[in-house]
Amino acid sequence: MTDKKLIRKEVLTRRDLLSWDEVRAHSRQIALQLYSLPEFVQAATVMFFLNFNKEVQTLEMVPAALACGKRVVAPKTVHRERRMILSEILNIDEDVAPGLWGIPEPKPDKIRPVDVSDIDFVLVPGVAFDEKGNRLGYGGGYYDRFFEELRACVPLVAATFELQILPGIPVASWDRRVDIVITEKRIIDCRR
Repeated sequence: MTDKKLIRKEVLTRRDLLSWDEVRAHSRQIALQLYSLPEFVQAATVMFFLNFNKEVQTLEMVPAALACGKRVVAPKTVHRERRMILSEILNIDEDVAPGLWGIPEPKPDKIRPVDVSDIDFVLVPGVAFDEKGNRLGYGGGYYDRFFEELRACVPLVAATFELQILPGIPVASWDRRVDIVITEKRIIDCRR
């Protein structure tokens, strides 16, 4: 099995070589594909990961989701317990600030708890993905634990750049695949 740490380092190095203009342009293309995805259109409550550094720029997607009537949820990390609290976001500028490791998350005084059973759609972060929907995360296991609590019917959708798609990802028995991967170039339905 290929070393996950090495894959993370190689993919993140490649991603960091993207210019900010490329990151923004690719993110806009991914957002357009996301907004037209039937699973997103039908969802009432959508969970976004909030981007850090040169990830797909999801912070810019939240206002558009709110404007089209979605209930938007974002995670707040509880580091000691290695879990996430889900909180409703009403205004991205007022409700969010850098948290653990500088990653944007709901401010402590703006927590509006949301039950995991309310989630209809999850936009999933990751370092790398393959066309089968296998995911290599950042290594903290927060999303892996969260996926166990999620209803099985909730679509997991990865928003990532094409350069983060690999021929294969090393997986463990507990890893859950994503259902759909959206890049700036294509939508990959991994359920087929």
